[in-house]
Amino acid sequence: MKVCVVGASGKLGKYMVQHALDRGYEVTCVCRPESVEKLSEFGDRITIVAGRTDHSAAIAQAVNGCDGVLTVLVPWGVHGYSTGTAQAVLDHARPGARLIFSCGWHISRDGKDRYPLKLRAFVRVFGSIARIARLADLNDQVRATDRIFASDTRWTVVRCSDIEEGESQGLPVWSRHVGDPVLASNRTRRIDFAEFMVEALTDDDLVREAPAIVGRQTPSAMAHTARHNAGA
Repeated sequence: MKVCVVGASGKLGKYMVQHALDRGYEVTCVCRPESVEKLSEFGDRITIVAGRTDHSAAIAQAVNGCDGVLTVLVPWGVHGYSTGTAQAVLDHARPGARLIFSCGWHISRDGKDRYPLKLRAFVRVFGSIARIARLADLNDQVRATDRIFASDTRWTVVRCSDIEEGESQGLPVWSRHVGDPVLASNRTRRIDFAEFMVEALTDDDLVREAPAIVGRQTPSAMAHTARHNAGA
């Protein structure tokens, strides 16, 4: 399989690159020219296209011939960076390619998510401060995912809980709606978030789904597994 990682030089992106290489995939990476050095550890095992992830020409070059595209949607700045990135991928990925996008729990596909007070407060406060400071625009990520949801491509939007570092706990578990009991722990290891993204490339059950994920070894996930096993 040939895959492209869009936004490869960040922490999540580098984990996705490694997971893809571990599976024997051919990997092309897109990152800003000033960040190319961050990918030096992969040497000649990857192909790098240097360019902004919302730059249409760079994305067109990078995704050419790819069976799957893994995209880190970041809401930095106030000039539509997430929207531009998502649209470039939607425009240039080959028909039938698997398109996997990352975002947070604050994204809702159907409005049925039930958000904890802490998350609602964070989105309001951080979102307002970030827009005023012109650092980020969470609404841009909302607009980006709305375009993805409306497309006829084979997309998956992976919505991650709060992220922590640490050794892998295994592939995260998922549910369709934030607020479901299995997700209550609200913690996922970054390395496992990346693995879920890469695993989604070959999981047809996730086509046109927006899974909300949580760490496999978190208390809520383990309690869910115990209840399931008890009822089996």
